[in-house]
Amino acid sequence: MLIGILETGDVAPEMRARHGSFADMFRRLLAGQGFAFRVWRVVDGQLPADPAEADGWLITGSKHAVYDDLPWIEPLKDFIRRAAAARAPMAGICFGHQIMAEALGGRVEKSERGWGIGPQTYDSVEAGRPITILASHQDQVTRKPPSAEVVASSEFCPYAGLVYRDAPAISYQPHPEFRREFSRELIETRRGTVYDPALADAALARMDAPLDSDWMARRIADFFRAHARPARNGAGDEAGAKQGAAGGRAEG
Repeated sequence: MLIGILETGDVAPEMRARHGSFADMFRRLLAGQGFAFRVWRVVDGQLPADPAEADGWLITGSKHAVYDDLPWIEPLKDFIRRAAAARAPMAGICFGHQIMAEALGGRVEKSERGWGIGPQTYDSVEAGRPITILASHQDQVTRKPPSAEVVASSEFCPYAGLVYRDAPAISYQPHPEFRREFSRELIETRRGTVYDPALADAALARMDAPLDSDWMARRIADFFRAHARPARNGAGDEAGAKQGAAGGRAEG
């Protein structure tokens, strides 16, 4: 099954050397699940021409906001709507969660609650118990799309997980692809500039909390497999993905 990764942001160069790109993080998260991957650099204006170019789509996080005046934001929203209409499976994380909500009838705003960073705990309908996942966001979904059901929430982030009734689509605010060392370094780097020192210190103090990233990885993988469509002329297998095509970077 070929998963198209829509990369909407960049890891800072000094951190990318140690932790990889956002696409790298998702490849690690979903390793061993039988997927092949192809990356579209949406942040550089690269988008698939057709939702059928992959068997499923995964939209990454980003430092950008869905309401930023950037040339690739509206085309990405249009692609999300076309993918939903074509019933192409989609999953979004953080920025991906937010832009899916905006594109499909919801609203995203900078939260008056401020930043949510480090381990965050959510009530999960899907897991049947609270789950803890690393997070890094100031924007939030403040109005869910009419077709979306809330499957993860907290007092700080009421719309932390959404499942769509009229399209094969799921999205989550936290970052299952983040590793502790990446989150820790990100917080330490932003402490006193982007993040208030007290907020950063509190997040760092929680950094050893048990995480449910593996549970969310399985949830995303199971979602894609449950909505797998017939292979497109062999392009959904490892060999087809590695051949690549214009407009994207193919990787097994």
